[in-house]
Amino acid sequence: MDPILQAVIIGAIQGLTEFLPISSSAHLITVPQLLGWDDPFLNSATFDVMLHAGTLVALLVFFWRDVVRLLGAAWAALRERSLAGDPDRRLALCLLISIIPAGLLGVAFESFFDTWFRENLLSIPLVMVLGALFLWVADRFGRGERDLDRVDVPDAVVIGVAQAFALFPGASRSGVTIATGLLRGLRRDAAARFAFLMGIPVIGGATVWKLRHLAGAGLDGDQLGALLAGMASSALFGLLAIRVLLRYLRSHDLGVFVAYRLVFAAVVAVLLVIR
Repeated sequence: MDPILQAVIIGAIQGLTEFLPISSSAHLITVPQLLGWDDPFLNSATFDVMLHAGTLVALLVFFWRDVVRLLGAAWAALRERSLAGDPDRRLALCLLISIIPAGLLGVAFESFFDTWFRENLLSIPLVMVLGALFLWVADRFGRGERDLDRVDVPDAVVIGVAQAFALFPGASRSGVTIATGLLRGLRRDAAARFAFLMGIPVIGGATVWKLRHLAGAGLDGDQLGALLAGMASSALFGLLAIRVLLRYLRSHDLGVFVAYRLVFAAVVAVLLVIR
């Protein structure tokens, strides 16, 4: 198959699975390998991260009003050195706190996460199953009483630490953060919005960090074309996934995603064993 078309398909997978709680990294690692797509550039961690840049575009397009408002609130809090009882200032502080654990862990163990799971694919179905169980427990026992304007610092610390575990392929960043938000008493759609807003600095930071690899990579025309096609695809499908999930969670539980994770894990495990 043409590398450009492969890049578009992989980008679509990234865009959909980044925001649905089913783990984008698990899909990006296993699906191309199971389909026999062995292009080293399309299977690289650097390409995966640049696809995340496409989903960052989707986040910025969808939440641009929130981003502008929160940046203004953060600046006001810095200028006045006070939260002044403002929910937006408190939310901006909570988002800042929440990204620290994953950022530190990602930088410290970048090489491990980039290589080990690509060489040990059977670990991914196991993490998918564990993530499904965590999602089910949170959806079953979460109180679902609080909205986004009631997020506090303890919420940010707990959700931030939980997000660090999403670096394991199969865990799902959105799944872990949404589930933890539910256990902290947030409503489903509020937990999802907080998870998505957290994703802006996390994905943005990871993209900037990985750009140092691209700077000296010397991409040829085909690789650059595949990269741009994949990023565009991930942005478009990511925007669709955000819109659909937020609307879905207003009136539905997470059962369909729990079931999908279990089925996906079983299928991948069987195919890997057969191969």
